[in-house]
Amino acid sequence: MLQGVKRLAPFEWEVPVGYVPGMRVPGRFFLSDELAETLEEGAVQQLANVATMPGIVKNSLAMPDIHWGYGFPIGGVAAFSIEDGVISPGGVGFDINCGVRILTTPLSEKDLTKKRELIERLFNAVPTGVGAKSSLRLTQKELDGMLTGGARWAVRQGFGIESDLVHCEEQGAMAGADPAAVSAKARQRGMPQSGTLGAGNHFLEIQAVREIYQEDVAKAFGLTPGQICVMIHCGSRGLGHQVCTEHLKVLEGATKKYGISLPDRQLACAPLTSPEGEAYFGAMAASSNYAWANRQVIMHMVRQVFSEMFHILYEEMPLVYDVAHNVAKLEEHNVDGRRMQLCVHRKGATRAFGPGAPDLPGEYAPWGQPVIIPGSMGTSSFLLHGTRGAMERTFGSTCHGSGRVMSRIKAKKVLSGRKVKDALAADGIIVRAPHDGAIADEAPEVYKPSAEVVRVVDSAGISRLVARVVPLGVIKG
Repeated sequence: MLQGVKRLAPFEWEVPVGYVPGMRVPGRFFLSDELAETLEEGAVQQLANVATMPGIVKNSLAMPDIHWGYGFPIGGVAAFSIEDGVISPGGVGFDINCGVRILTTPLSEKDLTKKRELIERLFNAVPTGVGAKSSLRLTQKELDGMLTGGARWAVRQGFGIESDLVHCEEQGAMAGADPAAVSAKARQRGMPQSGTLGAGNHFLEIQAVREIYQEDVAKAFGLTPGQICVMIHCGSRGLGHQVCTEHLKVLEGATKKYGISLPDRQLACAPLTSPEGEAYFGAMAASSNYAWANRQVIMHMVRQVFSEMFHILYEEMPLVYDVAHNVAKLEEHNVDGRRMQLCVHRKGATRAFGPGAPDLPGEYAPWGQPVIIPGSMGTSSFLLHGTRGAMERTFGSTCHGSGRVMSRIKAKKVLSGRKVKDALAADGIIVRAPHDGAIADEAPEVYKPSAEVVRVVDSAGISRLVARVVPLGVIKG
């Protein structure tokens, strides 16, 4: 482990105040000895840098998927007081509300006799990859509806059912969205991309439930062994990226305007209550709603394909849950024995609210929020539930995935997309992508092992394992 970093518990480490000048609070991260071998010094430096920001509360945090990012480390969590805290695009990321949802079906593995045909139908139904364009033809008024209404807007347009909304974080729409803070260029990028999968680590995956760890919780989530599920991972596409790009420039100026001293210009921020901070929050919330609507439309397309191919009812494919990462949200948490309104940034981290959280569906309330931690192509994904421990120690947060150990550029240099595809096919996993190059940079070996990552959060008590699902077919952006 890095010099100066202290071990607090088997899976918890502290970066003490003084690790970098100006730290207001300690840094904390969660990691096993095995994962510590992949820990980047630069990511720990970023974690410490975040601890210097005005108004930060309790700790700067990072989950076991920690790796170097823009400003904040990916896997980073930080909460700021409303009164004297800040908001930072570097603590959200460029792909605003990149998130994951999983739906179940009444099918089992033996029913997938035409798996390749299913993958092809889904690939043809869901526009995928760089430059993918939606079949939707939105007007500016409709885009405004998407930016304010999120998944609610999509359901009202016929892309889903009402029960979907109670199974989304924030019921699929974040309050405070301001479409006026989304530029014409961002809107132009978003207009043709609603209902598209995108590129990078985004995917649509056919999965089977392979292992159940807690039968009572799995039953509440609607999961049974051997059941076929579909996982969708995507975000706000070009619209969110443009929003981040533009508001970063504004907030770089605001950092100077408000006399905020930072060790890294990528942490550009503004007071939450400033005009610049409020404008970014409004644009970020609007982008988040676009992402929820995007996933909702994709799920509608998936349901249609399954209904047509397997003659099952649309309503027989319920949404288990949709969780967001890459957001900053206004939440109330206990801090040193008192309730505080905070702005919680989760970048490459996801919410893991515990039992009794106010916005959970009734059947989930005794257990806590469903948490979805996807693997990479060929590796298991996991469903977990949030805990009271997470509420006390991580502002109700856990990791969002496995975390990269190899850059996309390096992966494309050292790996062959064709060979990765063939190796997965030999294991019975069909991969479909716009081109083989889209496969190489998301190969299983470029990520930390998902099983080890979830072992850490389960052992640390910040989310508990419920079920393991394995990929049968993957569509990559």
